[in-house]
Amino acid sequence: MSGASAQRAVRVRVPATSANLGPGFDTLGIALAYGDELTAVTREEPGATVHVTGVGEGEVPTDASNLVVRSAAHVFERLGRAVPGLEVTAHNRIPHGRGMGSSGSAIVAGVMIAAGLLQSDPVDPIELSEEQLLAFATELEGHPDNVAPALFGGLTIAWTTPEGPRFKRLMVHRGVAPLVLVPSFTMSTELARSLQPKQVPHEDAVFNVSRSALLIAALTQSPELLLEATEDRLHQNYRGDAMPATRDLIGELREAGHPAVVSGAGPSILVLSNGPADRLRAVDLVEAEHSDWQALILAVDTKGATVEAIPA
Repeated sequence: MSGASAQRAVRVRVPATSANLGPGFDTLGIALAYGDELTAVTREEPGATVHVTGVGEGEVPTDASNLVVRSAAHVFERLGRAVPGLEVTAHNRIPHGRGMGSSGSAIVAGVMIAAGLLQSDPVDPIELSEEQLLAFATELEGHPDNVAPALFGGLTIAWTTPEGPRFKRLMVHRGVAPLVLVPSFTMSTELARSLQPKQVPHEDAVFNVSRSALLIAALTQSPELLLEATEDRLHQNYRGDAMPATRDLIGELREAGHPAVVSGAGPSILVLSNGPADRLRAVDLVEAEHSDWQALILAVDTKGATVEAIPA
């Protein structure tokens, strides 16, 4: 196969994400400047070896069953290319099972590793389009709301069509100051989704349509509207009993005027503060009464996932 014997190496960086953002269930997502860095080197020996430091060390698979490797292999197979042997080193920061898009980021990391290796093929290079990157990642993740911001950065609106997933990337207003509150406990995305009803009252659907539209305006133009814009009736209430500590802290923060929502499927909390001063007040509230939550003061990641060729 073309380029199979030429050793190649790439470095990939992938940001954490937060999906839903309150009312934008399965549609809105934001990239956060807090992520994982991986290197991948091709080898003659088939299969894969993964070296993990940081989050997931000693817990995630270190062979070809690793989600990053499976995602890279998916891209090669979909394009009819032989899957190379891989030596992967992952330095992980994104918490697992906390609603910060760890699985989506792992999938994106694998897709980007494949993209970088295919582009550097010395015989028959392939350059993947944004549409292909999103399609491959969505095939693996099942929905595009987390993988879109991980791939492209910023605030993304993602949707699906008969032809495949689509996205629109928007710049977040510089006044928006994200804060993520991470608890010690985890939450299964599958469990969170199972708590969703298949039907909701008409008035709740209308409520969320209005708040989702308002949220786009708040995040891009008018951060002072974030508290109202992050109201939700579609998913958070139904999941509350499964993570009461998250539900209660969100209620406390919102009562104090902070735009707090469940981050992704939870149990972490995303606070979309209107400026650094408001964010620090939210941190003070949490540290005073909820010291078991880790406060991550973050910026919006504007680059998304990146890949670069490095010496093998």
